[in-house]
Amino acid sequence: MTERKNSSDLIKPGAIVGTVHSPASLRAARRAGSGMLDWVELRVDHFANAPAPLREAAPGFALPLIVTARHPAEGGRHDLGVRRRRELFAEFLPWASAIDVELRSARALAGVIEAARARGVQVIVSFHDFHATPSLSRLREIVQRAAAAGADVVKIAARAETCSEVHRLLALFTRSSPRPLSVMAMGRFGKVSRLLFAQAGSVLNYAFLGAANASGQWSARDFRHRLGELTR
Repeated sequence: MTERKNSSDLIKPGAIVGTVHSPASLRAARRAGSGMLDWVELRVDHFANAPAPLREAAPGFALPLIVTARHPAEGGRHDLGVRRRRELFAEFLPWASAIDVELRSARALAGVIEAARARGVQVIVSFHDFHATPSLSRLREIVQRAAAAGADVVKIAARAETCSEVHRLLALFTRSSPRPLSVMAMGRFGKVSRLLFAQAGSVLNYAFLGAANASGQWSARDFRHRLGELTR
């Protein structure tokens, strides 16, 4: 088994996460190196009905892994219940450097968070709104609640179709946060805002391998190239 990477030194602004949500993206992730990605996210909910390929691949990744079994209301596949999601987290936890648990699931999956802590695995507590961007006060409340729920990183993804929505997300970086933030927009301003937020301090910045899994994503290769242009 490949030794699990220490994730603490990879929680840094501008880190790129490649998401595995299909057999094609799994093949692409296995070919990707640290020059393009800093992390790989395993969306195990997408493989819930046929986990064998992901189970076979997980021990061989050299890059640190984020294990995610997403709630159906926040984009999860196969309408998985809490029990099945617990099983998937338990199965893939031995290879995880981080897990991603939605804020809405933090209480139901408290045992998963405790198991991660016992292994020294980082905990991302996330919030997703596929329809709009909440008010700034609501966003700041989400950050505080996620920190209280045990987050090492607070992840917020929201749909941004207007400049004011992008501004609300960007404003999260103008005030000290109790935890590092991973912030991204979907929709019309998705691509441009992801570059902006990575520059502003977003610590985990998600990109696709193979085909996009959410609107407003960059391919991992293009995202790395564009971020590199901004920092030259």
